[in-house]
Amino acid sequence: MNKTLRYFLYLICGVQTFFAISFFLRLPFAVDLWPFEGTTPLSFIFLSSIFAAAAASTFWAVASGNHGALAGIGLDYVFILVPFAIHAFQLGANQDNSSLTTFAVVCVLGALFGMGLLLGSIRIPIEASPPMPTLVRWSFVAFIIALLIVALSMIFKEPNVIPWAVTPDLSVLIGWIFFGAAAYFAYSLLRPSWFNSAGQLVGFLVYDIVLIEPFLSRLPTVASEHRLSLIIYTTVVIYSGLLATYYLFINNATRIWKRPQLVPQS
Repeated sequence: MNKTLRYFLYLICGVQTFFAISFFLRLPFAVDLWPFEGTTPLSFIFLSSIFAAAAASTFWAVASGNHGALAGIGLDYVFILVPFAIHAFQLGANQDNSSLTTFAVVCVLGALFGMGLLLGSIRIPIEASPPMPTLVRWSFVAFIIALLIVALSMIFKEPNVIPWAVTPDLSVLIGWIFFGAAAYFAYSLLRPSWFNSAGQLVGFLVYDIVLIEPFLSRLPTVASEHRLSLIIYTTVVIYSGLLATYYLFINNATRIWKRPQLVPQS
């Protein structure tokens, strides 16, 4: 990867981190940029977690030199931003809302960037050794199944799928976010190695860090119709956080601050 592209991707990471912080703090300019009405504080925190996870995964792939792992990130962008653009264009036309149309155009540009990232990196070799740890592999399978179930439920606007209230439009958008995440995890299974799966775990860990405190603080007061989904969601966040922490920072063969030894992991 040439320096210009590498620095551009670092810039993208910086922009994503900036918006992650801005949505988490619900800064006025960020709230004004988001064109969908009825977005609650927890929805903004969720958006923050998505931006933060994208920045972390991209930064890891670029900084570690595992450029083939960028293809999964590009795939994620395409699966999320193409439906976002279609939905926003439809709403903008129906409501004569220029903010929604502008948002749709930005999503199209983001999807084109994702497609370029996918096509430009999918043929880059990814080292097969060490292999993806067995526990990580089966966890990813479980994550994909869960994400697809939740994604389809939300796209079809079923109520109380996630542990906070969302409008029908936000339900569709969040559903596509989960669908994109499922595609990202599936890419790791299609090209299984530690060097590919680490990107998903880095992103998941940052996602978990953003969400865990808001979820835990919500447990005592959550509405009854959201209690079960909050317990399930919090359990997944805790499990994925522990999984990522162990393999990224503790396990000697896979921790990210030194090159993994080429030995099988299970």
